Amino acid sequence: MPISRFEDILAWQKAKELTLGVYRAFGENRDYSFRDQIQRASVSVMNNIAEGFERKGDREFQRFLYIAKGSAGEIRSMLYLARELKYITEDRCSELLELSKEISKMLYGFIKSLE
Repeated sequence: MPISRFEDILAWQKAKELTLGVYRAFGENRDYSFRDQIQRASVSVMNNIAEGFERKGDREFQRFLYIAKGSAGEIRSMLYLARELKYITEDRCSELLELSKEISKMLYGFIKSLE
């Protein structure tokens, strides 16, 4: 059964979960530039999946999925820094890292299926 709404895409659902986790983990962080950057990157993952899907062309969708995958990598990079700076607990960091890795794998598989 083909997907008819971006909300049905598992990678988008996971990206929304990641975004909520990032907002909860860093919402009170006073390093505003760090907080804003990681929050923007998390929103970018889910929004690029949605926007690419709505464009209704495989080639265009694939391009947006690559952008989303890049943003997932940015989140992981920032999470490593957050851990070192003690902005986040080790457990919470591991949780968010695993979720972002899972999303990256899903996006890669989705990209390959569109080729």
